[in-house]
Amino acid sequence: MTLEFYRQVLDILPQEPVAIATVIHTQGSVPREVGAMMAITGDRTWDTIGGGAGEAAVIEAGRDVLRQGIPQRVTIDLAATAGRHGVCGGQMQVWVAPWVGEQAIALLQSLITQLSAGHAVTLTIPLTDTLPHLSMTSLNQSAIAPDGQQFFHVLHPSPTLLIVGAGHVGLALARLAQMIDFQVWIQDDRPEVLQTLPPGITGYKALPALPPASYIALVTRSYHHDLAALRSLLQAPAPRYIGMIGSRARIHRVFQQLEQDGIESDRLSSIHAPIGLNIGALTPDEIAVSIGAQLIQIRRCPPSAP
Repeated sequence: MTLEFYRQVLDILPQEPVAIATVIHTQGSVPREVGAMMAITGDRTWDTIGGGAGEAAVIEAGRDVLRQGIPQRVTIDLAATAGRHGVCGGQMQVWVAPWVGEQAIALLQSLITQLSAGHAVTLTIPLTDTLPHLSMTSLNQSAIAPDGQQFFHVLHPSPTLLIVGAGHVGLALARLAQMIDFQVWIQDDRPEVLQTLPPGITGYKALPALPPASYIALVTRSYHHDLAALRSLLQAPAPRYIGMIGSRARIHRVFQQLEQDGIESDRLSSIHAPIGLNIGALTPDEIAVSIGAQLIQIRRCPPSAP
């Protein structure tokens, strides 16, 4: 789940309770993964556990949970024979519980603080009428506890995307990257540009030190800015992803100069250049979509072991 999801819940809780629906178990082909969540109030919802009639049943259960104050376990049968639930063929179990009051607010504040600081946390959700709490486990992924009495929801901080260059493409990519759950940093040497960045984006005049496994997108306004950034970035440990925008002639010129600087060829070959998936993108927004798609591809589809 994104930090924005938890921030929205925190914004609402002082005014009204929220029912949180969490996918706690799946079997077969289903539209969302274990740990997917959605929030439900009396008149709105945000995020999704898969859509369709199954989600409609969960929303109905959520509003009943808000009225009664008692959690419910909802089973969604997606087998083709169920008809109205679609033809995925699998089954989902969804835990729907009320989050209300100062204890829930304090939990969310702590959760947001930990994730914002780059720490992985485990949200332990008792499958009873007790509110969740943060805990430590050795699990790498979310799962129901062996005793079946609680669900361990392992939450990882959003990966950092450093965008070098705050031009039209950089700003379009920043907006899109927030939507796909990246913590967005932008570096640009123009103070007037950094002063007008969208909310939630951190601006830097100089290249910052990056956390491990970061993503980097170079969408600068000139060959000279590309070269200066890469000379610095390639001295640090390899990021999870680095891509550079530009024509093939511009990219060739940058690589040629870096080779003369003594940068090893394997570091250069790891750069995605031209950046993004080849979908024929032309406008800044389209280019941002092509880069965003490549970021998702790298994040969700790690290369197979040889």
